[in-house]
Amino acid sequence: MARRIIIMGAAGRDFHNFNTLYRGRPDTKVVAFTATQINGISGRTYPPELAGTGYPDGIPIATESELPELIREHEADAVLFAYSDVTHEHVMHCASMVQAQGADFLLPAAKRTMLESRRPVIAVCAVRTGCGKSQTTREICRFLMDDGVRVGVVRHPMPYGDLAAQKVQRFDTHEDFVRHHCTIEEREEYEPLVDMGVTVWAGADYEVILREAESEADVILWDGGNNDTPFFRPDIHVTLLDPHRPGHELRYYPGETNLFMADVAVIAKTDTAGPEGIETVRRSIGSHAPDATVVMAASPVVLDDPKAVRGRRVLVVEDGPTLTHGEMTFGAGSVAARNAGAAERVDPRPHAAGSIKNVFAEYPHLGPVLPAMGYGKAQIADLEATINACECDAVVMGTPADLGRILNLQKPVVRATYAYADAGEPTAGHGSGFAEQAMHRLEKNHLTQPLDLSHERRDRMRRHTHAASLFNKK
Repeated sequence: MARRIIIMGAAGRDFHNFNTLYRGRPDTKVVAFTATQINGISGRTYPPELAGTGYPDGIPIATESELPELIREHEADAVLFAYSDVTHEHVMHCASMVQAQGADFLLPAAKRTMLESRRPVIAVCAVRTGCGKSQTTREICRFLMDDGVRVGVVRHPMPYGDLAAQKVQRFDTHEDFVRHHCTIEEREEYEPLVDMGVTVWAGADYEVILREAESEADVILWDGGNNDTPFFRPDIHVTLLDPHRPGHELRYYPGETNLFMADVAVIAKTDTAGPEGIETVRRSIGSHAPDATVVMAASPVVLDDPKAVRGRRVLVVEDGPTLTHGEMTFGAGSVAARNAGAAERVDPRPHAAGSIKNVFAEYPHLGPVLPAMGYGKAQIADLEATINACECDAVVMGTPADLGRILNLQKPVVRATYAYADAGEPTAGHGSGFAEQAMHRLEKNHLTQPLDLSHERRDRMRRHTHAASLFNKK
């Protein structure tokens, strides 16, 4: 009989693990997925077009609270855990419950689900969500694009809608966001990259996505989600650490795995973190990835109109996942409002509408700040209503995407965004082990089509032999 498996997930890693480990295998039957972390993603079906042979009706997606009943109903042999940014303790509580029901609890090795690329791959990952992956990804893109390299960014999945239609998504323009019915969370990740001329891929089937990206790009840049491990086998594994949350790099799954695998460890936010936090994460790097190149990075906040904030009562709206399961109490908007001299941060909680009220109840650590939650039209409408109900002089929007494009707001909006800045040697571009190393691999003609590298770039690369040696250490 085929081994019967249930996969615990959150609409992303779970589907990828099925595709790479179980799809097309007659000796295994995945009887259900469960979903958590994100509202409204259960009650669907992983469609037969994606599930493949043996699944004519697809695979049902239930809520995680139903897992004990599902194990008994399907007489499941094993449950595979497949989501991220949770404590090690949480993972083991799940393991205990599964084992008590009589099933094995599975944690597949990260490399077992990594696809091989024909192009150089740089993976940007983290030990927690909200460490600063997005601005780091943009910095690497800038460096490579300045050298004439075609960069393709593949983003960790967020397929929260029609899964069959979201098999492969390609984003080149803002019209693509509308065509693919993007949530706020998707726009936050894709929009800044598209605005700088980078093509972004995402979806549900990453084998097909990778092959499409390879056909257009010289270098594949994996832009990770939460603290998950990469779906593609990286030539350079970049892991970000957050000194505002020292010690979290050792307590969260699978962020600690990313730390163990790091070729480059980036200590972010050094411009706002205290020396104790920086030293704590540096010690963790020393114990877990002693051969990694350590890069110190600042995360300066850029505010487009400081005068509109100074001395005013402002509502601060921040990136949703960073505040919720990322457990941060502030983000770019809060930092910008403080630095610009805002008189007061207005508390949105008394004005929370619909599902936004539920978010505050689920995450009681949140203070006077509004997480930009928008998993679907109804929640986007609740977010808009909450913002408009708050009595404030201006809204400080600390989200990577320009939400003014999709929300009808009745308040002046000031945007605050994180940028990347080097905070010492080595830097992101030179001698650090990620951008320059990718250039070295291109020079070694890994590609099926050789690049016409300029003499200026060849000379510069020869000067950075340290980066080249790091790249080839594996």
